[in-house]
Amino acid sequence: MELVTARLRIDALRPADAEALFACRADPAVARYQGWCPADVAAARGFIVTQPLQPAHGWFQRAIRLRENGRLIGDLGLNLPEDARASVEFGISIAPAGQGRGYAGEAVRALFEQAFGAWGRHRVQASADPRNLACVALLRALGMRQEAHHRESLWLRGEWVDDVVFALLAREWLAPPP
Repeated sequence: MELVTARLRIDALRPADAEALFACRADPAVARYQGWCPADVAAARGFIVTQPLQPAHGWFQRAIRLRENGRLIGDLGLNLPEDARASVEFGISIAPAGQGRGYAGEAVRALFEQAFGAWGRHRVQASADPRNLACVALLRALGMRQEAHHRESLWLRGEWVDDVVFALLAREWLAPPP
């Protein structure tokens, strides 16, 4: 899967991305809300080599790069179920240096276009720690609705954390604005 937007390219992670992926995922501001944080650059490289180049279904991770220079600024995780009637799930991480510039919204909009367009999917969903105010705001700004709030449902980084689930249907994304 490769997606291209005005400013971004979303494509396969490469071994050369290991240092940038580690730097992003190991940053305390990013790691706080992520289930996976590599222990070192070697662990990031090991993760990268496990990612399928042409995934058909299941969980996989893609690089988010600046189109102008190919620099890795984050990653997009996707769960593309084999059953086309099941929801596509996603998660996104943007390195702190790239936050606040609209990159996450641009990447997720491209994902929605792919999921509801070429893939013909009915629903996308994402979950987030409700303390991650930027992520929650992004999901709402993209038109996703909060469907659940699970209290202390995940053990993460030595504490119980809440999990909020957001979703969007194809007809909601494709509907013309009022």
